Amino acid sequence: MGSVKQVQITFDCAEPERVARFWCEVLGYVVPPPPDGFATWDEFNRSLPPEDRGSSFACGDPTGVGPRLYFQRVPEDKVVKNRVHLDVRVGTGLVGDERLAALEAECTRLVALGAVRVQLLPADEDNESCIVMQDIEGNEFCLD
Repeated sequence: MGSVKQVQITFDCAEPERVARFWCEVLGYVVPPPPDGFATWDEFNRSLPPEDRGSSFACGDPTGVGPRLYFQRVPEDKVVKNRVHLDVRVGTGLVGDERLAALEAECTRLVALGAVRVQLLPADEDNESCIVMQDIEGNEFCLD
């Protein structure tokens, strides 16, 4: 049996810090302190060659349980559906109207942060309801 590995989830995006700060708000994640010798991330960024400034940003679960999220600048725009996406688990253990109310409340909060509601997938015989959304750069995720 293999050992348990830590996982980092990487997002390709146009504006790494902006997208990272959005996901901090969604998940309650935090930005780590800047590297030693720098008082702020802005100061660190200014120390980099111009082509590297703002090229990446990261955030993590303050409890250390969830995966680190890493955001890297890429030159191309997003053009197709994600093959992997995050499920933000806000309705765990809830069913029916109670679950839907929790999903809708979180959807409203995230839309105010710049997310886009795509569609409600209503409950069926196999699955509870979820809401498909997009982050501020169009990456799909689900409120589950």
